[in-house]
This record gives sequence, structure tokens and C-alpha cells, in this order.
Amino acid sequence: MLKRRVFVIGCGMTKFEKPGRRENFDYPDMAKEAVTKALKDAKIDYKEIKQAIVGFCYGESTSGQRALYQMGMTGIPIYNVNNNCSTGSTALYMAKQLVEGGHNDCVLALGFEKMERGSLGVKWTDRTFPLDKHQAINSELYGDSKGPRAPILFGNAGEEHMRKYGSKPEHFAKIAYKNHKHSVNNPYSQFRDEYTMEQIMSSPVIHRVLTKLQCCPTSDGSACCIVANEDFVRPHKLEPQAVEILAMEMCTDLESTFSEKSSIKLVGYDMAKKAAEKVFAQTNYKPQDVDVVELHDCFSANELITYEALGLCPEGKAHELIDRNDNTYGGKYVINPSGGLISKGHPLGATGLAQCSELCWQLRGEADKRQVKNCKLALQHNLGLGGAVVIGLYKLGFPESKMQSKL
Repeated sequence: MLKRRVFVIGCGMTKFEKPGRRENFDYPDMAKEAVTKALKDAKIDYKEIKQAIVGFCYGESTSGQRALYQMGMTGIPIYNVNNNCSTGSTALYMAKQLVEGGHNDCVLALGFEKMERGSLGVKWTDRTFPLDKHQAINSELYGDSKGPRAPILFGNAGEEHMRKYGSKPEHFAKIAYKNHKHSVNNPYSQFRDEYTMEQIMSSPVIHRVLTKLQCCPTSDGSACCIVANEDFVRPHKLEPQAVEILAMEMCTDLESTFSEKSSIKLVGYDMAKKAAEKVFAQTNYKPQDVDVVELHDCFSANELITYEALGLCPEGKAHELIDRNDNTYGGKYVINPSGGLISKGHPLGATGLAQCSELCWQLRGEADKRQVKNCKLALQHNLGLGGAVVIGLYKLGFPESKMQSKL
């Protein structure tokens, strides 16, 4: 099958908010804001959208239709998807496949979430819990732990890294320090406060190495990206802003997730590694060529171990990358210039599309005070436990048009 080049031509998102903080911010309102911004960015009308993929984790089954009907009753197919925390990038991945396979020339991916305050709980107690295998392995390794499930799993992964490779609590705190510092310059971030290392390390302990300021919050918000093929881009004269998705892969849990009795494996290390390897194998690039990364830092421990899974450094050397400041401005990579999930917030269905939006703005040179200098290649990592990970690699599709537009 002939694969067509796929470009992100429009991005839009709301500010991420503490659940319930913003009045009149139900999911149709936030979706309308994000979609309207994306359409304006792409300079197109909603009538030009051929299909839409809508992601959310909490809500009734056809909330995607309700969210988009206000944009126009055009009769297009609208699909509702839920893939835990990787829902937003799953919507984008499916939109890309529709365009890449020649089914449509322009498809919209939307994600939103209206969340409850506090740690995520179980909604359905009369059926098998999707993370029951994860919980069983975790209990076998560490015994039964009381408290929220996610920080327990990721906190144990962080402790395993310290045991095996010599990282220290300070390395995890440095990640949170960096991301909070980055978020100061992001008007879309839920939190825009800068903290000292002492404040981060002395904030309340959630589980093992993880303190409160190293954990992402629950959030309300929405993000939208519009993808199109070259036959759509050129007549609409969108070359200067079109960001090409060079490669994008989704991977789910492997046998090693459970068989190797490792907390690091349990939270998605191997599926992230496999997806990243597949992405780079499709291109002429390697991880060291990347300039900017939006990485799923639901907890600081996950950011640290994912440096290694993505190939940004050798296995067991993530803490050395941190000590060299190779994860922030002035270093080898700028990781989570948006502030990441820890500071920007984490409305589950919107996160992957917010990551894509940030990377597109970086590649287009439109990230304002958080702009990464000479940004040419961008990497995305979006993870959902239980489990799926989406990895994407981006660059400007027509860099010569971008240069001409500046003249």
C-alpha cells in the first residue's frame, strides 16, 4: 500500500486547569475552544474535516459526538477512543493512519477530559480490573501497599533504578525542578510556579522516592490537532507551518512486562523501547539527533527511566544525563519545555495532543519564551498503563517554505 506523507497543519488547546476551577468549562466548552483554535491555526473551515477521532477516558460513550456537533452537523464519522493516559496520542495515531492510507485528505484528532479532584480511583468494581496483573507482580515484589496505585508503581520503578544503577533521590527531584521551571513560560500550564530543590524534596511524600511536587495533578482541559496529506497542504498554501510526522508507532505490553519481575518493566519500559526503535528504524535519524522531547512525566521516576528506553542515553545512565544538565536548555536535549505533565497538567484524553501541539510550535519557532534554539527534530512519548505507548518523530515538512516566509 502506498503510504502518503502526513502533516500536522493546525494545533489548538485550552489552558489546563485544576478540576472544577474554571466556571462554564464542561467538555463541550473546552472542546470547542481547542477545535476553534486548531481550525484558525490551519486556516480552514470545519466543513473540510473528513473524519474525527475523539479521545477521553471519563464520560459517556458518545461524548465525542456531543463535543463536535457544536462545530457543525456535517455527518462525518466520529470515533470515540479510550487508551488510558495515551488516549490523546492514540487519537492522533489513528488520524494519521486514515490520511497515510489514502482514506482522507484531512482528519481531526481531539482529546479532552473533565476530571475529579484527587488521585484516580476505580470506577467499575464488579469486573476484572485492567491493571490486576500489574498489581499482582507489584505485590509479589514489594508486598501490598496502601495508597494510589499509579505513584506506587512508578515510585517502585524509581527505587529499582536507584538500587540497580546508583541514581539518587536528588536526580528525581532535579527532573521536577526542571519541569516546574520550564512551565513558568507556558501560558497553558496548570501550574506556573518555580520551586527550589529543597521545596521539591521536602514536599509531602507520596510513595518512596516520589514527593508531591514530583507527581502530575488531575486536570480539566482539551487539545486538538489537524492532520492532512500533501495534496491538501499545497492548495491551501500551508507549507510554512506544516509539520511532518516522520514516523509514529504504538506498542502494547510485551511478555517481559510481567515475566521479568521488574518494576521498571512493569510501567512500560520495554514497550517504549520497542516503539522508539521502530520509529527510528523507519527514518535516517537516531535518538541523538533529537533536539526537543515531550515525554510522559506522570511522575519524575517515569521521566528518568524513559530517557533510557528512548535511547537518549545508555541503560543505567539516566542520572548521569541529568547531572550534565542534558535535559534542559543549554544541554543536549530540551525535555518537556512545556513543563510536562508534572506542571502543565494531565487531562488524560488531551495530553498526547498537547504534546504534539507543543512540538509543532517548537519546530515552527512559535514557542515564545520557551523556544528551543535551532529546533529541527522533535520526539514525543505518551504512555498509558495497562498498556499502550505512542512514540512520534516530527520535523518541518517544507523547511524551505518556512525560510521564504521570513524573507
